[in-house]
Amino acid sequence: MSIEVLTQAKKHPARDAAIHSITCVQNKDREGWLSMWHPDGIIQDPVGPSPLDPEGKGHQGIKKITAFYDNVIAGGDMRFHIRQTYAGGNECANVGTITGKTADGGVTRVELVMIYCVDDDGKVLSLRAIWEFDSMVADLF
Repeated sequence: MSIEVLTQAKKHPARDAAIHSITCVQNKDREGWLSMWHPDGIIQDPVGPSPLDPEGKGHQGIKKITAFYDNVIAGGDMRFHIRQTYAGGNECANVGTITGKTADGGVTRVELVMIYCVDDDGKVLSLRAIWEFDSMVADLF
């Protein structure tokens, strides 16, 4: 798995946030990951209703973002492979695959687009991950 596409691309604040986010998730650096967020930030992963977010409104504010990390990210071993990255304005969209191993040994593979939006200080205002939850679950069974 690789994020070389990100690290070799033209420097951009939202792309820097994506690199930081992915590196922290892969290294299980909870505090580093939480430090990148604006206090009123929102994560939608996946975008829309899912068992992770039944109302589809996202997890807004540092308390809910922390709970998302603890309940969703911390329990697995995730590896990212980014194939394409596009930056514009204060946002960056990355196309890739996340492969994960669950605590019980299951393997997941998700094709997705991750869109990071940052403020003028580089803090993440939003992270929107567009992927199909049902397809990921079907691959487990």
